[in-house]
Amino acid sequence: MTLYDELVARGLIAQVTDEELIKDLINNGKATFYIGFDPTADSLHVGHFMALCLMKRLQMAGNKPIALVGGGTAMIGDPSGRQDMRKMMTEEQIQHNVECFKKQMSRFIDFSDGKAILANNADWLLNLNYVDFLREVGACFSVNNMLRAECYKQRMEKGLSFLEFNYMIMQSYDFLMLYKKYGCNLQFGGDDQWSNMLGGTELIRKKLGKDASAMTITLLLNSEGKKMGKTQSGAVWLDPDKTSPYDFYQYWRNVDDADVLKCIRMLTFIPLEEIEKMDSWEGAQLNKAKEILAYELTKLVHGEEEAKKAEETARSIFTGGDAQNMPSAVISKESFKDGNIDIISIVHQAGLASSRSEARRAVEQGGVSINGEKVSAIDAVFAMELFEDGVVVKKGKKNFRKVTV
Repeated sequence: MTLYDELVARGLIAQVTDEELIKDLINNGKATFYIGFDPTADSLHVGHFMALCLMKRLQMAGNKPIALVGGGTAMIGDPSGRQDMRKMMTEEQIQHNVECFKKQMSRFIDFSDGKAILANNADWLLNLNYVDFLREVGACFSVNNMLRAECYKQRMEKGLSFLEFNYMIMQSYDFLMLYKKYGCNLQFGGDDQWSNMLGGTELIRKKLGKDASAMTITLLLNSEGKKMGKTQSGAVWLDPDKTSPYDFYQYWRNVDDADVLKCIRMLTFIPLEEIEKMDSWEGAQLNKAKEILAYELTKLVHGEEEAKKAEETARSIFTGGDAQNMPSAVISKESFKDGNIDIISIVHQAGLASSRSEARRAVEQGGVSINGEKVSAIDAVFAMELFEDGVVVKKGKKNFRKVTV
């Protein structure tokens, strides 16, 4: 099976510009390809995960990845999939986020010996002459065509700023610059980036008379059509300080039955022949599939040792025991009044609820326990001494924290 055929079989490919040309490029290790990552936070998240795995697959087949960090485009903000304008960030914030991205990407991409390139579009975007850019690049774009793009249609209803309107042109210019600097002949991106990517191939054709290709990756959606990678408390991050290896493991361990095999197929490196044997699994076997998914993805992101710890912790907790590697939380002494703290504050500050109102509802519904004892009174309080050795706070069936002061 060729690499392209495997990508199709795994359900990863959404749209392509020229299928035969792209097959030839990636199957024969002739692609120098890029994927862009705008540093809008100080960590990559599950939404970036499929792109990183795809870059790893293509690099293993002899192709050369370019990880483009959007130090320039992050100053504008991508309107794709947005109902409102992104928060403006300072150059210092963006640079800090870029450094964080570099470290995380190295887990997936081998940057040694010229095997991959890490580029930053701030290098060519931030010093552009506005009039020259309009003449050289702006003249190649039709406003009528741009407004047909889905990302702009969604925002036109509520108001699209001229700032954001430039995003497509800037992303297209990235492709042109990467083609000229590194011979980049292929761009990958999420399916919601299709219009921006076509803009890049057209710009290269108009300015250089050359053919470049684009391919979009299927968005990671659950069985209800919603993007995966979100929890009640926010995004699932790849940074262990923002989402612990245990919580990362638990996110995948708890995916719906209808989604587990799709996730294994799209995200893991388990051979397709083995995955096909799982297609007939049901009932308790699907729980085994979820453990496999959670372990494989935690190993990819956090390493084998952390994956084993998370797996052992989960199994220990759910068989009724305590666990050394249970995720922890610390409550400050200032949170105690007269040496006591109320149950709602405990649940909220332990990170088991995103708000006090959510914590209150969990207690009222009988879903909270302290050291195995259910707490149903919302005015229940606990002494500071209890927390010196740590207490196990549980919300629902699967959310635990060892809480200390």
